[in-house]
Amino acid sequence: MIKQDYIDVEEIKKVLPHRYPFLMIDRIIELDLENLKVKAIKNVSVNEYFFQGHFPDLPVMPGVLIIEGMAQAGAYMMMKKANVGQDENYTVLFAGIENAKFRKPVVPGDQIVYEIEGINIKKAMGKIKGVAKVDGQIVCEAVLLAAVRNKFMIRGYL
Repeated sequence: MIKQDYIDVEEIKKVLPHRYPFLMIDRIIELDLENLKVKAIKNVSVNEYFFQGHFPDLPVMPGVLIIEGMAQAGAYMMMKKANVGQDENYTVLFAGIENAKFRKPVVPGDQIVYEIEGINIKKAMGKIKGVAKVDGQIVCEAVLLAAVRNKFMIRGYL
C-alpha cells in the first residue's frame, strides 16, 4: 500500500499543470492509491481573486471552483495511479460532472476539505466521487468523470 500523509503545494505543482490563480488545492493531507482515496485542503482567503466580483458585498466562493478543487485533487490521485505523476507529457481532463449539489456557501476564512474516492478507475479513465466539507459539514458533492491523456494527442500532434 502506498500511503502518504502530507504533500505540499510545490509537490502538487510537479504533477498538476494548474497555477495561480487557478490552483484550487493547497495541500494533500492523505493519499491512498491502493484504495483510491485522496484528501486535500484549500484555505479560502479574503484575498482570492474571485471575491472581487463574486460578490463584492457578500463574498461567496463560486461553486464551480469548489468542484474544480475536487477535480484537481482527483486528478493528482489519477496521475499518480497511472504512474505518470511527474511526466510533463500527460494531464487529466474533465469528461463530465454528475449529480453536483451545493449545500452551503463557502466564505473567506473557511478551510475546504476535499474527500475524493475513486468509484471506477481504469488505467487512463475514471469516475470519482467528491465531497467538499467546511467544519465537518458538506458544502458540495459531485461525481466527476476524468481521463488521463497525452498532451501531444490532445493537441493533435500524435
